[in-house]
Amino acid sequence: MCAIYENLGDSMAIENNMVVGIEYELRDTATSDIIDSNVGGNPLEFITGRNHIIPGLEVELLTMSSGDNKMVTVSPKDGYGEYDETALEEVPAEQFTGFDLKAGMALYAQGEDGSTIQVTVKEILGETVKVDYNHPLAGKELQFDVRVLNVREPSEEESMTGHVAQPEAEGCCGGGGQSSGCGCN
Repeated sequence: MCAIYENLGDSMAIENNMVVGIEYELRDTATSDIIDSNVGGNPLEFITGRNHIIPGLEVELLTMSSGDNKMVTVSPKDGYGEYDETALEEVPAEQFTGFDLKAGMALYAQGEDGSTIQVTVKEILGETVKVDYNHPLAGKELQFDVRVLNVREPSEEESMTGHVAQPEAEGCCGGGGQSSGCGCN
């Protein structure tokens, strides 16, 4: 068993530079539609204070402890930003040769700095295609039903790299023959 995910007996308050594991269900408050969820799957683990999650959720998590549940509403400015109408661009359709384009389709492109960015096809206009550079959740008020599964100090390596180390397979989801109760599917 992976006690780190199941031992909620000792409540530990969340502070900056802590490793936190959460289970969440995310809804768009305007439609109540579930946008994302990891309930019953692997916890989302991250180090607080490193900009790994949206600011509005992190601020609320800093008021919680291991084992806590909370409904958190995040405004667009504290989530994925306000929707920016100027982030739309018409690009030549020839740049999409080989794609069966449809409105609403998400594509990945290379940004000016070489990073990968997601764009959404807004409209196919014949010789051009209108793409949207806004994050798909920009402009949306979000509601998280969040449960803090674990809180711990980061290892020295985690502190240096800023990333949570993946657990060893032995005894959890592969090494010890266990496949349930570990946050693994």
